[in-house]
Amino acid sequence: MIVCGVDIGSLSTKAVLMEKGRPLAWRIVPTGPDSVESAQRAVAAVLAEAGLTRADIGYTVATGYGRANLPFADKAITEISCHAAGSHWSFPEVRTILDMGGQDCKAIRCDGNGRVKNFLMNDKCAAGTGRYLERVADSLGLALEDIGPLSLQERGEVLTVGSNCVVFAEGDIIRLQRQGKRPLDILAGATDAIVERIVELLERVGVEPQLCISGGVAKNLGVVRRVEHKLGLEAHIAPEPQIVGALGAALLAPV
Repeated sequence: MIVCGVDIGSLSTKAVLMEKGRPLAWRIVPTGPDSVESAQRAVAAVLAEAGLTRADIGYTVATGYGRANLPFADKAITEISCHAAGSHWSFPEVRTILDMGGQDCKAIRCDGNGRVKNFLMNDKCAAGTGRYLERVADSLGLALEDIGPLSLQERGEVLTVGSNCVVFAEGDIIRLQRQGKRPLDILAGATDAIVERIVELLERVGVEPQLCISGGVAKNLGVVRRVEHKLGLEAHIAPEPQIVGALGAALLAPV
């Protein structure tokens, strides 16, 4: 039976098709103002890629913030369980999972079967998420895809940027710019700040080897390298870390 996992996130919607535990196709589309329409676009795109039709899907599982409102889903499952399942499938040895999305950050600890043992979420403020990094990039006039490697360049000065609130962080960046500080030093300070917040969340949930990082921020090399350094662990990252939740949703479909 062909199953579909749909992960409706704040910034992007992901769809994965699987058959007999094997991924057939996946697709990522931007999440628009209508989450149902975004999910429909993602599913249509992944079906087109696989050369299938909606009638070929035997079961659909929805996850993410828009999971409860998806009319064509057979079941809705929390993103915590889905990220645990998707990470365990990708890396069976993983026990600690960090999912860094657009609007929230999740620290998850799972057992040897991919079942959730403990978790914490930072979902009350965009600090510690992809949205924070977007605002930092915009404030510095840098492309989002460039800030990870740039934040790892040699520093001229260690600068402090707030991590508790995106608005306050932007204020710190403006202040440092007016003081004539190097943009790359400001970027490094802002990246340090988000990592401090992330590591605090992980340590509260309990860190066990091995570590997996998923979500869009997993593509930011500066964040990943700093988290690895702070924890003394090398992170496992899937080839496409943004689809781990949708993959887990498909894996949790009854077959």
